[in-house]
Amino acid sequence: MENFFALKNFTALSDLHPNMANLKIIGIVIGKTDVKGFPDRKNIGSERYTFSFTIRDSPTHFINATSWGNEDYIRSLSDSFRVGECVIIENPLIQRKELEREEKFSPETPSDCKLLLSGDHSTVKVCSSYEVDTKLLSLIHLPVKESRDYYSLGDIIANGHSLEGRIINVLAAVKSVGEPKYFTTSDRRKGQRCEVKLYDETESTFAMICWDNESILLAQSWVPRETVIFASDVRINFDKFRNCMAATVISKTIITTNPETPEANILLNFIRENKETNPQDDAIDSYLEESINLNTIVDVYTVKQLKVKALKNEGKHDPFYGILYAYISTLNIDGETTKVVRNRCSSCGYIVNEASSICTTCNKDSSKFKSVFLSFDMLIDLTDHTGTLHSCSLTGSVAEETLGCTVFLSDRARGRLRISVISCKLADPVEASRNLSGQGNI
Repeated sequence: MENFFALKNFTALSDLHPNMANLKIIGIVIGKTDVKGFPDRKNIGSERYTFSFTIRDSPTHFINATSWGNEDYIRSLSDSFRVGECVIIENPLIQRKELEREEKFSPETPSDCKLLLSGDHSTVKVCSSYEVDTKLLSLIHLPVKESRDYYSLGDIIANGHSLEGRIINVLAAVKSVGEPKYFTTSDRRKGQRCEVKLYDETESTFAMICWDNESILLAQSWVPRETVIFASDVRINFDKFRNCMAATVISKTIITTNPETPEANILLNFIRENKETNPQDDAIDSYLEESINLNTIVDVYTVKQLKVKALKNEGKHDPFYGILYAYISTLNIDGETTKVVRNRCSSCGYIVNEASSICTTCNKDSSKFKSVFLSFDMLIDLTDHTGTLHSCSLTGSVAEETLGCTVFLSDRARGRLRISVISCKLADPVEASRNLSGQGNI
């Protein structure tokens, strides 16, 4: 690569030091953040925009680059290249990075420098094919962390709460990639979310959540049951809704697709040898595995509106979410105990066959492989001034405590209206009246 850099008059990342000028750098983009806006302190009422990306030019050298400017410039620059493309950067400003502050939110890099790009002085362009060395392209498949420095999914489950909030590396295969879901928060900010299901030799399913467009776009390129990823610096948290651990892609995360490492090759052989799976794995009640950000649910429905919307969505697999002001008109707890409290598989979260102790979803004998946990599993009726929703599911921690709002999910994938309560609390009469005032008698 040294001859390549010299031949093309590029400066290698290994040679950078602060205050160098008139540079031309080439590298492959291995990570990228979304565009964000911040209040401009110098111009009150206006905003400055920024985004960052990470480029690499050798197995041992990669560096973070950040660009600031007006919205048009930053969005245009961000849209001009993607992760996996080679770019040429001219006239960047080289600064010494502030380790403690910057690496809290940015990928860790071996360089003690960072690149700053401005619209007045710097340019970034995607390389033409003749400008790219094949060795440079191969770097996209090399993890930024040591190939053995990762947790298996089984390790994460076994360590449980001790990993709460920790930032770790994960090597896993892609089981499924959910459809991106777009929403508007209560303060009118637009957001997006995509859930990726992972698996490996130790666990049949594990959720990784993407909240930014860049990681969601990357995830859409993954082929389920054929792609392996090395995700460096993902955050691990306990998901109360599913009563299990989950990973979240953050601004520090760099994901390597199909890494060329011995450990990844072993996992790739495993998924190729185990392609025959239970068809229920990805289909039965998949919405129960979704972790929902309750703050993003703002649409208010009546019972009648829910039924009408469900009919319009018939045949669609994606659930929809909303708030319902209603009262519990039926709560039958007089049946057999086994119908109110059930065992769920600690591996996948689904109900275990109580006679055989076999989880019919992940096909694991819970007595041999995984413990089970007790979970409420009851049906209730919900009624408002427009009608009644029968046999709504009230399960898990939602049946034990209130979580802040009243939200319902429905799914027509199995040919009927299905409602699951994912949060329930007493409604403020004033709030309910205000939200329903525009509904009339529909």
